[in-house]
Amino acid sequence: MKIIMSVTLSLILIIILLFGVAELPEFGDPNSPVNNYVSQRYLDKGLEETGAMNLIAGIILDYRAYDTFGESTVLFTSVICVLALLKGTGGKS
Repeated sequence: MKIIMSVTLSLILIIILLFGVAELPEFGDPNSPVNNYVSQRYLDKGLEETGAMNLIAGIILDYRAYDTFGESTVLFTSVICVLALLKGTGGKS
């Protein structure tokens, strides 16, 4: 019974994801919303909305701060895990 439920749930999830992927714009499409609105807004209003002296710093630290913080957290966590694994327990087996 568990196998049937897990296979059914997996198939439902796969179907939902495939429908979601089918709705995405083509890769490199110049008419996709990302290419039309976001980058143009960053260029047009980036300096006045962020107050930064440098447009790149304004984009990274203001518009994309949560994303940058998330990436930093993942990198920090992975470094800590690698160090913990390399250090080991120090005891004899």
